Amino acid sequence: MLKQDHSHEPGAIRERLAAGPETNYVQEWVYGGIDGVVTTFAIVAGVTGASLSPFIVVILGLANLVGDGFSMAAGAYSGARTRADNRERLRRVEESHVDADPEGEREEVRQIFAAKGYEGRDLDKVVDGITANREAWIDVMLQEEYAAGPDGKTPLRVGLHTFVSFVLFGAAPLLPYLFRFADAFHWALAFSSLTFFAIGSLKSRWSVHSWWRQGLQTLGIGLVAAGIAFGIGYALRGIGG
Repeated sequence: MLKQDHSHEPGAIRERLAAGPETNYVQEWVYGGIDGVVTTFAIVAGVTGASLSPFIVVILGLANLVGDGFSMAAGAYSGARTRADNRERLRRVEESHVDADPEGEREEVRQIFAAKGYEGRDLDKVVDGITANREAWIDVMLQEEYAAGPDGKTPLRVGLHTFVSFVLFGAAPLLPYLFRFADAFHWALAFSSLTFFAIGSLKSRWSVHSWWRQGLQTLGIGLVAAGIAFGIGYALRGIGG
């Protein structure tokens, strides 16, 4: 989806820039949602393939939702916390460089923007303008030298969004078993397929690809994982019996 309209009136531009970049957690929702459905349906498919009791499906599925959901959330939180800590470390490194060797850092800015096509007096103005503001100078170095600009996300919210998405979407394959549908496995397959497709379709809002293509791609990934789990469960169904 390419369209993202906004006003170019001076007042609207000023207001939009003052609010800062949009912060969204779509990555956490897509990642957590897909993983939630895949892992839960993999359990459903594996247990069904092994011809075990539907009660076991519910027990293992709920345990997976809580345990694996928390594990994913903790991992997402730790990853975000690590990125934030590393960004702060790099900021301190750049602050020390600016204090110890400002001319060397000015030369880095010069070469960065020369590589972008600036030259002559225009390049001098860019360098002078950026290095006149210490905070802006350091921000530029963080982004251009380390690709470590802020994303506006907090580690706690990253973990929370991941957990909620995992549990919410991951519950779909369990619903037919919780409500005791007849032919529960096929209903679980249908619910999971719809959820995979819905997640893929929704993420097309942040993609250049069509909603149906994103939906089918996500559906295909999920069904492959489910098929593998079912096959393993079916192949090992006689072990321990």
